[in-house]
Amino acid sequence: MTEHPNSRSEAPRHLVVAGHGMVGHRLVEALRSRDTDGQWNVTVLSEEPRPAYDRVALSSYFDGADEAALRLPDLDDAVDLRLGVTATAIDRAGRTVTTSTGETLGYDALVLATGSYPFVPPLPGHDAEGCFVYRTLEDLDAIRAAAQAAAAGGTGHGVVIGGGLLGLEAANALRLLGLTPHVIEMAPWLMPMQIDEGGGALLGRMISELGVEIHCGTGVGGVEVEDGRAVAVTLADGTRIPTDLVVFSAGVRPRDQLARDAGLAVGERGGVVVDLACRTEDEHIWAVGEVACIEGRVLGLVGPGNAMAEVVADRLLGGEAVFPGADTSTKLKLLGVDVASFGDAKATTPGALEVVLNDPVKGTYSKLVVSDDARTLLGGILVGDTSKYALLRPLIGSELPADPAVLLAPEGAGGEGGGIGVASLPDSAQICSCNAVTKGAICTAIHEGAADVPAIKACTKAGTSCGSCVPALKQLLAASGVAVSKALCEHFDQSRSELFEIVAATRITTFSELVARYGRGRGCDVCKPAVASILASQGNGHILQGEQASLQDTNDRFLANMQRNGTYSVVPRIPGGEITPEKLIVIGEVARDFGLYTKITGGQRIDLFGARLEQLPKIWKRLVDAGFESGHAYGKSLRTVKSCVGSTWCRYGVQDSVGLAVELELRYRGLRSPHKIKAGVSGCARECAEARGKDFGIIATEKGWNLYVGGNGGFTPRHAELLLADADHATLIKVIDRFLMFYIRTADRLQRTAAWIEAMDGGLDHLRSVIVDDSLGICADLEEAMAKHIADYTDEWNGVLQDPEKLARFTSFVNAPETPDPTISFTVEREQPVPTAPRPVALGMPSIGVPAATAPSAPAATPAPSATSVTTR
Repeated sequence: MTEHPNSRSEAPRHLVVAGHGMVGHRLVEALRSRDTDGQWNVTVLSEEPRPAYDRVALSSYFDGADEAALRLPDLDDAVDLRLGVTATAIDRAGRTVTTSTGETLGYDALVLATGSYPFVPPLPGHDAEGCFVYRTLEDLDAIRAAAQAAAAGGTGHGVVIGGGLLGLEAANALRLLGLTPHVIEMAPWLMPMQIDEGGGALLGRMISELGVEIHCGTGVGGVEVEDGRAVAVTLADGTRIPTDLVVFSAGVRPRDQLARDAGLAVGERGGVVVDLACRTEDEHIWAVGEVACIEGRVLGLVGPGNAMAEVVADRLLGGEAVFPGADTSTKLKLLGVDVASFGDAKATTPGALEVVLNDPVKGTYSKLVVSDDARTLLGGILVGDTSKYALLRPLIGSELPADPAVLLAPEGAGGEGGGIGVASLPDSAQICSCNAVTKGAICTAIHEGAADVPAIKACTKAGTSCGSCVPALKQLLAASGVAVSKALCEHFDQSRSELFEIVAATRITTFSELVARYGRGRGCDVCKPAVASILASQGNGHILQGEQASLQDTNDRFLANMQRNGTYSVVPRIPGGEITPEKLIVIGEVARDFGLYTKITGGQRIDLFGARLEQLPKIWKRLVDAGFESGHAYGKSLRTVKSCVGSTWCRYGVQDSVGLAVELELRYRGLRSPHKIKAGVSGCARECAEARGKDFGIIATEKGWNLYVGGNGGFTPRHAELLLADADHATLIKVIDRFLMFYIRTADRLQRTAAWIEAMDGGLDHLRSVIVDDSLGICADLEEAMAKHIADYTDEWNGVLQDPEKLARFTSFVNAPETPDPTISFTVEREQPVPTAPRPVALGMPSIGVPAATAPSAPAATPAPSATSVTTR
């Protein structure tokens, strides 16, 4: 009887893994965790000078992450990891591998995990100085150095050849480095391998609005070189794009030369041919990841690679696992735009139907591909809003629980997935495609004691790669009756309110100190802004001072709201809506001189739109000199205190509502909070200031003031509820102080006051007992905290204008600070400048038919600017 090649022998056998990328790392992790008997000694050859790192998150290297943050968990000490060493030859007969150091290693099993290399088209000038690929940390270091060198006197532009996933990641990197990126894609739209023309058109439009130049449907003629350096890229149509650097992202090719030299079979388009056990034609050699050709395909995603790694680990220990098939679903954020595709996204299945919801106004595109009877989900595409990805992707191949159009309906038009939840999915539904984890496996882990998301990750590996399935994990925890963790994020086990108390008690003043003492890792876009808000609300200096600046989100980072075309809005504070003619004239002059769109807001302020980044300090210098302050329209803080004219002018008014509104707005200005705060003061019961639609609102009575709390407008309007009746002025101010500080201390991240009160045990009655009756004995502390805020307040924009270091942040191009962004353009409507409109989008009513590729042509629809398109093709 022939011995199984992986049957147990007395002495440990030797496994050599050629390659230490993400998939090779996963293979070794899986094998070591299961090899409890010590059947294998493992040697890993790593070409790079560092252990494996998360290549999926490579672009975060330009946004604050360093090598340590990207590194994958260390392999255990029993693994012989050789950095900077490659396999150069395989002797199949002798079962040895020769390394780049000249050493010969014997093996009982060899796994090829050499991955792929970037394809650089052989264009004229492709190898000139200033041409790069986007693959390793060394590549990124070289790109950063070139961009910094160009800042001294370059063009301010960078070209990316290739508009796929990596190409758009590279474009974002150039943008973060201060260059204007140009993306060249031969296909008619971006990401042609993942999304269709409709999704690609929306993605291109949204990315263009962020200042990225898109050139689709054209090839590259060559790279123009002067003195050995790339200076321009010429398109196939003759267009010349001056540039400081060129990044090639035109796809990858399997690194299969080692296998070719050893005589192993390779696929027609490259890749080592393997069977469903991931074994090559040589029973002692396996291949995983991007170097493997399985079922005639080379798969370039980490999910299928991880599945191959799991199969090989099982086989090496005598198991019979087979490759489950490739799930090429993907969900990611590209330059701030959410994109997802799953299953048969292009409707290649015979008879497949497409159900499309295209809303160019909201900037969303959703498509479901269903079977010819519209009962089975085959795939889909989501652009702009991917919130339903975790719900829809596991339904692939399953009978739909609702009408396809209902599943795509926006919130408020059918609920989340038409009332469908993750808990209703069958146990066989795959929740985590990266690691092939089913709902059943997750539920089993929960039943066996995994009580939070980190525990589920540890037990099942779900959520440990791209993280897109984490919302589904939380839903399954909640459905099982397990109390979901209140942890702020994966870096802090504490809730926001707990972190607030920690900062207050320890007097910690920086995020780095807080995460070092009470958290882990380097933080994320959830915890950084939340901690920044906590630090700011406790009087920790200017929000752009030192480390604080890097924690802020887009709006706070530049003390202005970014608009859809990449410009910013300017909103000076107008307390209570009261303004002198002189100040009104200044606002008009500023708007006129800088060419700004001007509008009166619902909060009784004047909003100036269309300011370029480099214009903001000049605009605010004029406003500050005239006595204006920041209106904090960009921050999670007090926005406005709206008022009617009250008893000063109105014959129905019973109290001075304007005076009180001005007092309150100046008292609470700049107060950072979990979410925005709006207030209103009405001078009588006629309620002209709409005070009951505010987070706190005051309505005058004959005896004093009624205080209402917990109201808001927006998507889910709430009427505020009466907290205090007929209060005198001093009592009113004292209770509002307490209310706001109690909210800031105890609310969750991004929780409005209405939701905060609703979630509170005892609701409004409990709130009243705490801040009116002082049942917890904390009112003195709350009042003291508010007094400190009032005493410490300084205007944020005035602080910027006094500090050259802060002022230096406000440039569109680091190498040309005074140069306006050429991608921003305006037209005139109603005598005011407005952003140049994107190209019209065809709109239509719902219909069902065959895929667009086979459908008969139809007349173009007349654009309807405010409509939502719901079409099926």
